[in-house]
Amino acid sequence: MGALLGLGLTHYPGFAVPDKKMADLFRWTLEDPDMPPEAADPQSWPEAARREMGDDGGTAAAAAHRAAVFGHVDRLHEQLREFNPDVVVVWGDDQYENFTEDIIPAFCVLAYDNVRARPWSHRGGENIWGEDADTEIEVAIDHKFGVELADALLARDIDVAYSYRPAHHPDLPHAFINAVLFMDHRREGFAYPVLPFQINCYGRRVISYQGSVSRLADVRKAVDPRSPSPARCMQMGAAVADAILASDRRVAVVASSSWSHAFLVDKTYRRFPDTAADQELYEAMVAGDWDRWRQTTVDDVEDSGQQELLNWFALAGAMERAGATLDWSAFEETHIFNSSKVVAAFNAVDGE
Repeated sequence: MGALLGLGLTHYPGFAVPDKKMADLFRWTLEDPDMPPEAADPQSWPEAARREMGDDGGTAAAAAHRAAVFGHVDRLHEQLREFNPDVVVVWGDDQYENFTEDIIPAFCVLAYDNVRARPWSHRGGENIWGEDADTEIEVAIDHKFGVELADALLARDIDVAYSYRPAHHPDLPHAFINAVLFMDHRREGFAYPVLPFQINCYGRRVISYQGSVSRLADVRKAVDPRSPSPARCMQMGAAVADAILASDRRVAVVASSSWSHAFLVDKTYRRFPDTAADQELYEAMVAGDWDRWRQTTVDDVEDSGQQELLNWFALAGAMERAGATLDWSAFEETHIFNSSKVVAAFNAVDGE
């Protein structure tokens, strides 16, 4: 029978940029011409935000934030090595990268062949590893398991899509490649094949806003259909757990995202994430209160800028169904680096 390990980490793009640039989005937001002057005034910010900005534009805080999160990721990667999976399933969002106007699936198993990703060729700019635009990262993808998992989910009445080759992105969208890059941030090599599993997290903002940032006054006349609900993502995650435990595979499932994103939180003028909403769900996760997670609505996640947290709702559903308990977790709060980061590992479960 199969075995299952549940993990969660961030794919925050800011961790790839030099320290002095990590707060660039925060600075860009404060320069919004429709930002109320009192909101831009540091005296109106939480004390923690003023401390992070300091007198160096957040440079020292950026280094500390990355070091803290990557320290947790090191622990997570070591746990992955001990589990020694046959494949790593990564739940991630697509921000108008591979899926655009021609199709936006709610869920899609990306059962590609192996890819040679060039993460910096289409992003540009510096990165902390000093890698250039031609740098290639070889990522093994378990096509066969992708086919098996999609079939197993369809057999369990989960209407999942599947894809055998990229549509509009040359390799892997950042939710997936960053999960690999960050787990291997020491560049010692990532030893396991992966299976990217897309969730339409951005829903009403995926095409209308191209899954990206916008100014406060930029209110689109038309928005897109909503994302799948948190409860539906949990139901899908539960079916994934059933399929894995009924298989002969050792599989790690990974939720790849930060939690609430400041640039999606209108009630903070897009300056700060919704830390209170994040902490409430985090405390429920630590307590194993998955009913609290299931009660969350699409309107709730959109109000709090927690769209990408749908990746974690899939993980929650899988862990609940498997009866996996939380082994350890860490909540790294920030105000100026767009999103608080959670890293977590659950105890492995064997099929019976």
